[in-house]
Amino acid sequence: MIRVQVRPNEPLEAALRRFKRQCNYAGIFRLAKKHAYHEKSSDKRRREERERIRNIMMAERKRSGSSSGRTNSKKRRGRPGRPNDRRNDQPDFDPLTADTTIQKPGE
Repeated sequence: MIRVQVRPNEPLEAALRRFKRQCNYAGIFRLAKKHAYHEKSSDKRRREERERIRNIMMAERKRSGSSSGRTNSKKRRGRPGRPNDRRNDQPDFDPLTADTTIQKPGE
C-alpha cells in the first residue's frame, strides 16, 4: 500500500505528484491496465515475447558501453558559426552504391 503524507505548507498538487510517481514506480498503473480487460493467451504470448526482446536489446546496449540512452537516429546539431566536422566533408558511406576503387584526394 502506498502512503503519502502531506508535509506542512505543501500544496496538495505536489503531494498528488509524489503519489502518482510512487504508483508509477510500484507498477500499479500497469497492473490496473493489465486487468482492465481480458487478454487472449495468444496476445499475451506476443506481448511477453516483445517485452523479452526489448529487455535483451536494452541489456545489449548497456553491455556495449553506450552511456547515453540515445539511438543514432537523430543527428547532433553543431554550434552556430562552426562547420560540422564530417571528416573532410565526405558524404556518408553507402555500401550498396559504393565504388570498390580507392581514390586519393586531389585526383
